[in-house]
Amino acid sequence: MSDVIRVGITVGDINGVGLEVIIKTLRDTEMFDNTIPIIYGNSKVISAHKKAINNTDFNVFPIADASEAKPKKINLINCWKEEVKMNLGEQNSTGGKYALVSLEAATADLTANKIDVLVTAPINKDGVKSAGFNFPGHTEYLADLSNSDEVLMLMVADELRVAVVTGHVPLKDVAKLITKEAVESKLRLFLKTLKTDFAIRKPRIAVLGLNPHAGDRGTLGNEEMDIINPVVKKLFDEGELVYGSYSSDGFFGSANLKNFDGVLSMYHDQGLTGFKSISFDEGVNFTAGLPIVRTSPDHGTAYDIVGKGIASERSFRNAYFLACDVYKMRKMHKEITADPLVAQKTNKDRR
Repeated sequence: MSDVIRVGITVGDINGVGLEVIIKTLRDTEMFDNTIPIIYGNSKVISAHKKAINNTDFNVFPIADASEAKPKKINLINCWKEEVKMNLGEQNSTGGKYALVSLEAATADLTANKIDVLVTAPINKDGVKSAGFNFPGHTEYLADLSNSDEVLMLMVADELRVAVVTGHVPLKDVAKLITKEAVESKLRLFLKTLKTDFAIRKPRIAVLGLNPHAGDRGTLGNEEMDIINPVVKKLFDEGELVYGSYSSDGFFGSANLKNFDGVLSMYHDQGLTGFKSISFDEGVNFTAGLPIVRTSPDHGTAYDIVGKGIASERSFRNAYFLACDVYKMRKMHKEITADPLVAQKTNKDRR
């Protein structure tokens, strides 16, 4: 049992596609070989989604506490008992309220070490805000919960990893948030997570510019020359394999992308537009820099397709597996750093 990973799953907005992709993911029983899924939700809400997509083969095992979770079962903790009026495909405060109930129950168990990793289904930011959620998103909520001063939003799809310096902020505020301190901090955190969470011994990172054509030597902006490039040089001189700054449009469209283990973008849409264009329906949102492991699919609530049975579970499935992989990598990293003999054996095995 010690090698089995307990995976906590939040249901997200109950009117969104979260439960549909959870159901489609967990109907594959091979996923239970080394994991124990624990859903934080409600059996009647799950039944409503099962009926909507005509899936009668999905059965849950109700438990009162995560410590009761059974292997080879889809465990469910009923986080609320009251009847809930559902409006599938509709954004409303009800969806936000119970998304928050699910999240708070799961994170309480995560901090109490009752589960090992957390996979979060999509929420609607307006919905949870109306329920008293005072954070821009999951990333900021978990950073506050774990007292983490610095976190990094990282999008992952196989070998493609894209991080952002500024996350959920208005575009008009981005430029003033691009400072040497911010770029350096995110870049160092990116390097650390690639080494610790992805087992890349000497990661190569491409750093994108802020302006079109990476400023074109000051013609289209000075942030590259004054802020970004000096930070890149500083870390390169320290021996880190960081390069840039690159123009984002040309970079994402070129073969050069494959030469790097990670890409650091300056703002949300700059990085995520390129990422999703390449890996739509496959990507995972991973919050780096936290003491806990949390992932989520890279899509939203998708109200327009709820209940139609056409939502793809690939992103959620990948999020489930990535959370488990990172958990194992962190465990291995701790063993290696604690015992040099383990490091020698690990390197020998890899050869």
